[in-house]
Amino acid sequence: MAAALWTHRVRRTLSVAGTVTRSSHTALRSQYDALVIGGGHNGLVAAAYLQKGGLKTAVLERRHVLGGAAVSEEIFPGFRFSRCSYLLSLLRPHICADLELKKHGLKVYMRDPHAFTPMLEEGVRGAPPRSLTLGSDLTKNQKEISKFSQKDAKAFPNYLAHLEKLAGAIHLLLDAPPVDIPGVTTGSLRKRLAAAKTLMPIVRCGLKLGKNIPDLYEIITAPIMKILNQWFESEPLKATLATDAVIGAMTSPNNPGSGYVLLHHVMGELEKEIGAWGYVEGGMGAVSQAIASAAQSYGVDIFTEKDVGQVLVGSDCAAKGVVLKDGTEIHSKVVLSNATPYVTFKNLMPQGALSPEFIKAVDQIDYTSPVTKINVAVDKLPNFVASPTPDDKPGPHHQCSIHLNCESVEVLETAYKEAINGRPSVRPMMEMTIPSVLDPTLAPPGCHVVSLFTQFTPYYIEGREWTDQDREAYADTAFDLIEKYAPGFKKSVVGRDILVPADLERIFGLTGGNIFHGSMSLDQLYLARPLPFLSDYRSPIKGLYLCGSGCHPGGGVMGSPGWNAALTVMADLKRR
Repeated sequence: MAAALWTHRVRRTLSVAGTVTRSSHTALRSQYDALVIGGGHNGLVAAAYLQKGGLKTAVLERRHVLGGAAVSEEIFPGFRFSRCSYLLSLLRPHICADLELKKHGLKVYMRDPHAFTPMLEEGVRGAPPRSLTLGSDLTKNQKEISKFSQKDAKAFPNYLAHLEKLAGAIHLLLDAPPVDIPGVTTGSLRKRLAAAKTLMPIVRCGLKLGKNIPDLYEIITAPIMKILNQWFESEPLKATLATDAVIGAMTSPNNPGSGYVLLHHVMGELEKEIGAWGYVEGGMGAVSQAIASAAQSYGVDIFTEKDVGQVLVGSDCAAKGVVLKDGTEIHSKVVLSNATPYVTFKNLMPQGALSPEFIKAVDQIDYTSPVTKINVAVDKLPNFVASPTPDDKPGPHHQCSIHLNCESVEVLETAYKEAINGRPSVRPMMEMTIPSVLDPTLAPPGCHVVSLFTQFTPYYIEGREWTDQDREAYADTAFDLIEKYAPGFKKSVVGRDILVPADLERIFGLTGGNIFHGSMSLDQLYLARPLPFLSDYRSPIKGLYLCGSGCHPGGGVMGSPGWNAALTVMADLKRR
């Protein structure tokens, strides 16, 4: 009953408390050099670098809490959740160092081991069911994998080395804008030579890859199962690895292009450890707070509950500032939008400011999302049949990404097919994390916060919107399945917050509920992100720029879009 009441209260009133950063005792000016729409992490990074570059900058966030998708919210009394994004990895190291984020309060808990996949099976001779636990110790990983296949255990080190080589080369493309194709191919020789500098990252990437260029081409174009089947034979290992190829994406492990999504996640880096993902003390909102604190220390003005209604566009087709929904006008030399490209161009632009052809192209950007996020408050740690722990004490596996319903790739494929046919999957892929195992600031003593990142769920159920009954039924399905892995889980639940794709869109501004600000498919990457003629952070409106995850290098790469956009803005202003 308590869980149902708390679910009802959160959905109806959204009476939640989050960490809010404002410019202390600072009034909103009528004129700035730069305005940033949206206080997500990329917008905050852009603002910090613009201010460091000498531009008086303000950030305007529509919600009561900063961070965009990287927020911490106390949904239930005493329980603080990373309500949307939930793990840290792709925060660029140079941004962390430049902005001195640790000095501004960023504290990270590293996870080792990092992946745990329990099996639903009968144990042999009284032993628990098998499970697969992976971490940084290669010898332990091979021992775990050998439960399922000696051949796979032997192949695993070479597989990791292969992926790390490919990911290491791609890293060179993350911190630079895509190649300036118009600059390289048109204009004076001097301008072409200047633009040719943008070729250097891709040249360095190619040189680093060397003879492995065909391998990269294969992994970014092939279904991930083609790659995994070349290396491994055991289903639990292949399914566990395949989750990184479909996480957050409405795609199947058997669909072409799913390999890049896996590579995107392997590119993670935390505390100089390649491929590592960790928890942030205080939740993901603490990342945003640290960036905001750094930005404020440089002089950025940050405001919450400032909902931008429209970008002001002059008769010269240049951005002149913004007007808030309350009618307040704020003028600026440039405007940067941390919203999705769809929201920026469809919702924030004056009628007629953009051509019908451009709007038609914007309409074609894919924002399909398979994700339903469920945040759960529990009064007891889940105890898994495959790895039981006594006296409610956490084991090493509790700090992991816990992969449920990943016994085989067929389970993932079935879940995907149900969603593309308009139905929530009856056995969804679930990634469970319990950050309170490492971070005691998130929950009362003896209690925990549980994040369930689940898929596949459609935006519409067979053509209609989700009802509260649909949300509850889906969560009940998920909890019934978790109960099989960890008996007693359902009784431990004291509150749950169910966010289907439409909720992720409404609350966090994620068009379609897509966590990446647009699908990470091959037609929406690098030179084509978000559109083939819009990959340089500039827009058709002079002085209006994109700085969110809808730009290169895409969702999850924290800070790079904002950093690249800020550099583009400052270069353009210097040329004026």
